[in-house]
Amino acid sequence: MRDFILLLPILFIIHDMEEIVGFERFFRKNPWVYERYPRITKAYRNFTTAGMAAAVYEEFIPFFGISLLTFYFPNKILYTVWFALMLSLAVHFVIHIVLCIYIRKYIPSLITSIICLPVCALILYKCIPMMPFNLLTPVLTVITAVLMMLNLRFAHWVMYRYNKKNELWGRG
Repeated sequence: MRDFILLLPILFIIHDMEEIVGFERFFRKNPWVYERYPRITKAYRNFTTAGMAAAVYEEFIPFFGISLLTFYFPNKILYTVWFALMLSLAVHFVIHIVLCIYIRKYIPSLITSIICLPVCALILYKCIPMMPFNLLTPVLTVITAVLMMLNLRFAHWVMYRYNKKNELWGRG
């Protein structure tokens, strides 16, 4: 399992680079997305590449931090948290693919989602036999998933605040 641990932040950053580079242009070229899908695009009003980069940086911290801790201090708890993060990343890839199908348009993140999802699935498949399974495993997995959803909300808040601050200073 140790062989796969540092692939988590690598897969994350490869995928999120596509998002950082492509989303501002996507929203500029497709303003209809805001009106047609207001619940999905709510967090992306006044979107900037710099704001997205700030959010990605914030999201990267737990992925990289947990991976380093798991790599250098391997134990059952950290393995379970790492596994839950890898699982949440795989779900994230699936959501991007489904979102493209739903809006019937390419969105920045599709290519790396399609490339990284099978890699992620293979890693998860290979790690399952090495996972500690006891009562703590599902509880810790659910807690990690909830914390990652809250972290995603926080990352969107960071992006919104960053964009708002730059808008006020005329650097949108």
